[in-house]
This record gives sequence, structure tokens and C-alpha cells, in this order.
Amino acid sequence: MRRKIPSIEALIAFEAAARHLSFTRSADELALTQSAVGRQVAILEEYLGVALFNRVKKRLSLTEVGQLYAKQVRENLERMERDTQAAMAHRDAGGILELAVIPTFATRWLIPRLPQFYGAHENIVVNLATRAEPFLFTDTQFDAAIHFGDPIWPGAIAKYLFGEEMTAVCSPRLMNGRSSLEPCELPNFTLLHQSARPDAWRQWLVQAGVHDADSMKGQRYELFSMLVEAARAGLGIALVPRFLVAHELATGELICPCDLLLQSEKGYYLVYPEHKQNSPWLQAFEAWLLSAARWYVERGGE
Repeated sequence: MRRKIPSIEALIAFEAAARHLSFTRSADELALTQSAVGRQVAILEEYLGVALFNRVKKRLSLTEVGQLYAKQVRENLERMERDTQAAMAHRDAGGILELAVIPTFATRWLIPRLPQFYGAHENIVVNLATRAEPFLFTDTQFDAAIHFGDPIWPGAIAKYLFGEEMTAVCSPRLMNGRSSLEPCELPNFTLLHQSARPDAWRQWLVQAGVHDADSMKGQRYELFSMLVEAARAGLGIALVPRFLVAHELATGELICPCDLLLQSEKGYYLVYPEHKQNSPWLQAFEAWLLSAARWYVERGGE
């Protein structure tokens, strides 16, 4: 069955004209004549049977349907461009993996180790995009995901990487010359929170034997990377996964005011749909990732 889709030339001309509200500027961008852009827009309006532009005294403005259609066309053209570039990447690669990752895990743990993977698998390209929450693989282009939580993901295989130890960190400037604090002293400082872990400080304090403190005060940040920067800036004491601040602790930019670690009941997992388990590209990445995770655990989280 033939699809009811206008020509790509007409859609591109319309998107440019809707952005510039000018056939002249659109023509300059597309290396066409003004009349050619106007003709393509007219062809599109005739195809749709509706007006996309108001034309008053040689000035263009989008009609109500034109505004909605322009947004939809722009999003779809951008999606087509991304898909085309991804397909073109296959010319130089043996395989491509689309991986969904937790933002700070990707920047702090995974990406610094990827050169090891590419050293052994130079014909595989791993594309990263951030996703913080579980999703249905059938609704996305992703081949796999790195997930923090429980090993439960409908229709997917989950492979355990490692657990998580939460530690309190702060700038040395905050300590006024002291090297450590008692757990009961921490609530006297500003406590910095990660938005998705609202109960973390309460759990840490209870484990430390501090039960009557206000653990909810302080700023909240969406990403752990923001939390780390806030701690470096001296805004307060942050509770973060220890592996995310290994560099800052090694350089002395951050210190641990207390040695107490909060062990999370959850963990980091590689998850992928069952029908992908025989993919040679995914098998290669899985083998390398599990090995890197074991090496990290055996070295005590370094």
C-alpha cells in the first residue's frame, strides 16, 4: 500500500520556511531560489488541503495547524537524520551497539574504561544515551542498558556488575582544619541530596546511630555529578557512591569526614532483551564489561 506522505523536498522547504518565516532566508539556507521554496510549500499545502501560512502584506506567519505541523515535521526530519547517520556508520564498523546508561555512571566509570574495550574490539561502535529509569526495549532503539536497581526488567536478561557503597564527602575547606567528624556532627552542616535518593541521608545517619537529626534539610540535585560539584564548591556534605568520587578523593579535592559506608541493597546491572542475547556485538561487550566489573571489585573499587 502506498503511504500518504508528501515529498521530502516539500517537507524540508516547509520546515525551513516555518523556522525563518521567510521564503528568502529559507532559500539561502537550502541553496534554492525563493520561488522554488514557495512552490514546494504550495505543493505541500495543496497535498494537505489546508493552509500552513498566513500571507498578509508579504509577511508570513504560521496558521494554527501550521505551527503544530512544523513542530512535528522538524522532529521527524531530525529523527530521520539521526537514523541515516547511524546507518552510514555501519560502513566503517563491524557492529553498532546502542546503549542506554545512567548519566554519572557513564561519565565517571564507563567512559574512562572504554579505551580498553576499543583496544580489543575496534570494529564495534558503542553509542551512549542517557536513561535514568527502566523502559521497554520494544519502544526504543536500544540494544542494552546499564541500570541501577533490582535485577527485574520485564522481557530482559540482567547481569550483575557490582554493588554500591555510599560515602559522605565534602571539601576540606568545610572542615576548618579538622580531618574528621563524628557522625552526630554532620547534621550541623548543610546536607546535599540526590533527588532520586531522598532517604539516603536518613539511612546513613540511622546506621551511624543518629536517630533524632533532621536528615531532609539541604539542597537537592538531579545528578550525582551535580552533587559532586556542589561538594567541591563547599556547599555542604554530599552522600555519593564512592566509585564516583575516586578521583577527587585521590587528589584531595574531596575528603571523607566519616569512614562509615552505607551499603545499598541494590546494584548495577547490564540488561538487554532476550532476543538480543545471541548478538556477537553484545556478547563481546558483555564479556568485556563483566570482566572490567570483576577487576574493579577485586581492586577494592579502584
